[in-house]
Amino acid sequence: MTPLVSILIPAHNAEELLFYTLQSAIAQSWERKEIIVVDDGSSDKTLEVALQFESQSVNVVRQSNQGAAAARNTALSLCRGDYIQWLDADDLLAPDKISRQMEARKQRGSNRTLFSGPWGVFMYRPYRAQFTPTSLWADLSPLEWLLHKLQENIYMQTAAWLVSRELTEAAGPWDTRLSVDDDGEYFCRILLASDEVRFVSDAKVYYRNLGLNSVSYIGNDKKKLNAQWLSMKMHMRYLLSMENSPRVRVACLQYLRSSLDCFFLECNDIMEEAEQLAGDLGGQQVLPHLGWKYSWIERQFGWRLARPTQQCLRRIRKRLERQWDWTLFQIEGRDSTSPY
Repeated sequence: MTPLVSILIPAHNAEELLFYTLQSAIAQSWERKEIIVVDDGSSDKTLEVALQFESQSVNVVRQSNQGAAAARNTALSLCRGDYIQWLDADDLLAPDKISRQMEARKQRGSNRTLFSGPWGVFMYRPYRAQFTPTSLWADLSPLEWLLHKLQENIYMQTAAWLVSRELTEAAGPWDTRLSVDDDGEYFCRILLASDEVRFVSDAKVYYRNLGLNSVSYIGNDKKKLNAQWLSMKMHMRYLLSMENSPRVRVACLQYLRSSLDCFFLECNDIMEEAEQLAGDLGGQQVLPHLGWKYSWIERQFGWRLARPTQQCLRRIRKRLERQWDWTLFQIEGRDSTSPY
């Protein structure tokens, strides 16, 4: 029998963009599918938008606000699919994304094969999405995949994956303690249960990155900072459980050094713990690197002034980029549901 694919969409205050996301889910060429939207206590018209699409194949449920991980767990508890397609409420799937990955499953794969694909970044114009390959865009063993992820501090976007029911049940539920990077930690557990990762080069996803308006933006939010640090520690523990070797410990150290800039000014306790962890891994922690554009400020005034300057300029740049992209989108007048 043709496998059923469940497309699971957690949504919170997503009234402006959920319409397009649901259109891209319904437009999937893989016919045997169900779509479940969980409105996580939105205070805007997210529920009204979702209910416009309710049908035999689109189920909409509402719960009190509990966070993205809890909404995903609710959707997972309701779905019946043989395969799971996660989709955030502002992202888009190419019409043949699921079909391409399911065809790859038919050609070569098992219930323990994890499928990924390319993803491009956009703001308001998906047809201008930028696809930037990384070393994760390849067929890899779970160990090598996670090693590359930490060593280079890179990631695979949530919707790029297609996960079998067997792997989903082996991994367990999403961790509701994590208000950010819950997807990074969750897919580590999926990887631990996998036999291989297959990259399907024509199964495309369009990732809407709105910068400061993104749920994943951390800034100086202490709850998010603590969640990010917890997820980082779990990442390293998972990798070390797969292989505790010199190359893995080096990868963990590189991951620490490339990820600590958001904690440096706000979280002395986390920095102290990171120093201890670096020592346990056989290395020595160093200050995060700001890059050449800000190094002169660091030399003249120190890291504590250079880092806020960097953050401020990045915020200004992101706001300008977002406004410019929105303006061009309005001028061009193209259908924002179409990535072509």
